[in-house]
Amino acid sequence: MRDCSSWLAGSGPYRYANQLPFQVENYILNVKREHASWGARKIRERLIRRFSGIPIPAKSTIHAVLDRYGLVERRGRVRRRAQGTALSLGQKPNELWCTDYKGEFLLGNRQYCYPLTVTDHASRYLLCCEALSSTKEDYAFTVFERLFKERGLPANIRSDNGVPFASAHALFNLSKLAVWWLRLGIGIERIKPGHPQQNGRHERMHLTLKKEATKPPAANFLQQQARFDDFMEVFNGKRPHEALAMKCPAEVYQPSTRSYQGLPDLDYPFHDKVIVVTRCGRICLGNKKINFSQVFAGQAVGIKEVHDGIWLVSFMDYDLGYFDLETRVLEPLENPFGPKVLPM
Repeated sequence: MRDCSSWLAGSGPYRYANQLPFQVENYILNVKREHASWGARKIRERLIRRFSGIPIPAKSTIHAVLDRYGLVERRGRVRRRAQGTALSLGQKPNELWCTDYKGEFLLGNRQYCYPLTVTDHASRYLLCCEALSSTKEDYAFTVFERLFKERGLPANIRSDNGVPFASAHALFNLSKLAVWWLRLGIGIERIKPGHPQQNGRHERMHLTLKKEATKPPAANFLQQQARFDDFMEVFNGKRPHEALAMKCPAEVYQPSTRSYQGLPDLDYPFHDKVIVVTRCGRICLGNKKINFSQVFAGQAVGIKEVHDGIWLVSFMDYDLGYFDLETRVLEPLENPFGPKVLPM
């Protein structure tokens, strides 16, 4: 059981309401239930008087606790909350794409190859298999942009929690690649860490790829890419698949009807202000700078004052967290993009 004295204020740009000592959280909830009209400012004053010798949570943290327990009145349209969108079963082409890097291996020239692969879940169609020299985000952007131009946009993309699909130290573990997908209207699904079986169809394709196209490895990247291209031709167009009633993936797959046309504009009609996140990941409100997240650099977010001095930050249809101008620290809401137990 967590003791109040063991809790220290976070030194990073985020604080999380679900990390408060249970005594403090319970006190916040009890005061709110006793005084329904009180906001975070008054409740914080009661905390200061009740608890001594421990860091007192910011107003935005208290407001996030109340929000999590449904004790905050919300105005405006209903927005997506922490439960995220319904999980896709990927029963039709382009409802769900799966992506991953097949484990790196040494080429004949002693350089490492990192194959980036993307499959369509329903048809098993191997959309791409690119021989890359690293897992750098820029390379993945290039591959996916070309793929979107050729095949259109999927409804969802499923990945693991590794780079460049996620970022361990960023807000909600998002990456710039994941934020870009969201901007394009693509839902992101993450498997649980250490559970590759939740991306089972894709992993089984990797076993076949490894056996038929990497042993032995080619001499260099050009030759290895030629092998991958040959593998894709056979896998998609010549290899019957039991789960497809012995059809080939190419006989089932068809391009998406959602064409790629670049990034749509963002609009926040129910917010007080629209602010573009700075290159260093901050929200600037007047002369106040609030640490937000570098993965949102250059993106427009909506902010709205929901209570006296407490601001809500939203990205697209996702409410992300609260901040107040005293502490200038973001208090994230529950993660709408976290790992979920997914269907095979």
